[in-house]
Amino acid sequence: MKKKETAWRILVMACGLFLILLTLSIGAFLCYRGLGTFTHYGHSVWEFLFSADWKPADDFQGGGQVGAAIFIVGSLSTCFLALLIATPFSLAAAIFMAAISPRLSEKLLQPAVEIFVGIPSVVYGWVGLTVLVPFIQRLFHLPYGYSVLSGAIVLAVMIFPTITSVSADSIRNVPKQYREAAYGLGSTRWQVIRRVLLPAARPGVLTGIILGLSRAFGEALAVAMVIGKRLAFPDGILSPTNNLTSAIASDMGGAAEGGEFNTALWTMALLLLLISFAFILVVRKITSKGVREK
Repeated sequence: MKKKETAWRILVMACGLFLILLTLSIGAFLCYRGLGTFTHYGHSVWEFLFSADWKPADDFQGGGQVGAAIFIVGSLSTCFLALLIATPFSLAAAIFMAAISPRLSEKLLQPAVEIFVGIPSVVYGWVGLTVLVPFIQRLFHLPYGYSVLSGAIVLAVMIFPTITSVSADSIRNVPKQYREAAYGLGSTRWQVIRRVLLPAARPGVLTGIILGLSRAFGEALAVAMVIGKRLAFPDGILSPTNNLTSAIASDMGGAAEGGEFNTALWTMALLLLLISFAFILVVRKITSKGVREK
């Protein structure tokens, strides 16, 4: 029995170490490929982050311009707008599922949320392209419907299940004694939800929001189909623009391997990895703070 337990322990430890090594390998590989923009082709970090001049040379001599500010602003605008759209609906659904009608949610809402998770991103993009884009064009009398708003709505639908599931689990995990004490003091259901459940579940809710934002930053195909892919800063939410993931997905296959253009795209991928790590640190900070408060 001890030998079997030891074998399983070694297997689990080996899997954990493999995942750590895989993560470190991905980070090292992206650093190796992405830092070439600064070390080999001589561009500055300031130019990459804050310049809007995007004309990298598709050769090995360099001399082009690699300002990715348009793509960075496009990613930030679509993702944060998607978060603003999705969060109220997600919180409302989570409250209904966990605190108002848990039995009905198990039969109706929970399966619906799980279906949303399983839908491929290309389906979201195709529906957005054929339904949402023409609708926005007609609604706002625009020459085209490709816009930041289109990309944000598609992303909002995609991150809705993540925020909803994590928030609902956090509300369910609030100790029953909290509810019973609040009802015993004469609180109504909405007072219990607003003043007891949501404050107690706040770390988990914030974690769900950050995870949803992280998912939004990493999405490429669905956003590329509706955002317009215009190389310009958006004038507003109804203007087309481009973002980091769309640029990488559309241009990486046609860029010369090791050239300035290809290396600049790898630098974008490295930036996305750093953003993901930042989100992970925020989530760990929030969860550790929640554990200390309990």
